[in-house]
Amino acid sequence: MVEIIKLATRAVRFFDTVPRVAVLSYSNFGSSKGDIPEKARRVVQMAKEKFPDLIIDGDIQANVALNTSIQQELYPFSALANEGANTLIFPGLASGNIAYKLLIEIGGAETIGPILLGMRKPVHILQLGSSVRDIVNIAAIAVADAQSHSETEM
Repeated sequence: MVEIIKLATRAVRFFDTVPRVAVLSYSNFGSSKGDIPEKARRVVQMAKEKFPDLIIDGDIQANVALNTSIQQELYPFSALANEGANTLIFPGLASGNIAYKLLIEIGGAETIGPILLGMRKPVHILQLGSSVRDIVNIAAIAVADAQSHSETEM
C-alpha cells in the first residue's frame, strides 16, 4: 500500500495538485478495532517515514476525510483537518471499485480512468462501453503521460 500511495501521489502531482492523502477505513483514528484499521495505521506510519513531507492521515472514514468541519470539530490533530483529503487510498481493490462505481451512478461524478500507475511505459486502458468523452479524456492523459515519460528518459 505504501507503493500505491507513492504512485497515487505522483499522479496527483502530475495534475499540478498537492496530494492530501487519506488512508481509508471503517474507523477514525483507532475508534474501532480490526485488521483494516490496524493495517491503515501501519501504512500511514510507514508512508510518513518514507515520505516525511507528504500530507497523509488515517485510519479515517471517507466522509470524515472529505469533511473538514467534522475533522476540525472532532479530530483537529489530523493532518487533513484544514483542507481535507484529495487522494483516497482504499483498503482493497473491491472497496475502491465499489466507491468509484457509486460515484459514477449516484453522484454523477465525472471520472477519468482507470489510469494505470507504475508501468515502465505509458499504458492506459478503456473500459467496455466507454463514452466518447471517456476516450478523449484518457487519450489526453496518455499523450501527457507519454510526453512526461519521454522527458524523463532524455
